[in-house]
Amino acid sequence: MQKHILIVEDEPAIRDMLAFALRKGDFVPICAADGRQAQECIAERVPDLILLDWMLPGSSGLELARRWRRDATSRAIPIIMLTARGEENDRVGGLEAGVDDYVVKPFSARELLARIRAVLRRSREDDEDGSVQVGALRIDGAAHRVFADEAGTAQPIPMGPTEYRLLHFFMTHPERVYTRTQLLDHVWGGSVYVEERTVDVHIRRLRKTLEPHRLDAMVQTVRGAGYRFSTAV
Repeated sequence: MQKHILIVEDEPAIRDMLAFALRKGDFVPICAADGRQAQECIAERVPDLILLDWMLPGSSGLELARRWRRDATSRAIPIIMLTARGEENDRVGGLEAGVDDYVVKPFSARELLARIRAVLRRSREDDEDGSVQVGALRIDGAAHRVFADEAGTAQPIPMGPTEYRLLHFFMTHPERVYTRTQLLDHVWGGSVYVEERTVDVHIRRLRKTLEPHRLDAMVQTVRGAGYRFSTAV
């Protein structure tokens, strides 16, 4: 089945170029010029992935990413940010807003399609993962949901796809220390270029997600070595 990709881009020429590249790559493009149109598209059909321009009229791409990560309907949709901003702080800002990957303009259609396929492949692998429980944390692999067992009740913990993938890896490999490079290889995939600082950004986001349930201390920093997931807190 062909994957539906939502393009959120206000420049018609760029939007048309992206749609053409997606059709050549055997994807179905859905186009929106701003956040309002994008929201209408998501309400009509939840896309498999969103290509989101950083600079948009009205709400910026960062604002939209944050909004979609808070909404139950769009929380799990992978987002790739299209940006002319190549500075590290800008890229980190996008990751902290909930973006799964970014492509810096100008980029080739080949690079874009490769990144789309990589992000979709990681998401598909998440769906195929089984259930696991460590301490008070539980992942329902079939439902693709995370729960905290509190006072005999299961409290859902909403989180984005990258944090879910990172948590699943930690929970299936507890009590072991992993370097940033190892986490990049296991969670993001060795064929995808992502900076090591990306790991730190998603670790912070994962801890922030777990903090209301007092489970953030399970994700431990091992000074000079990397990160470890442990129930010994």
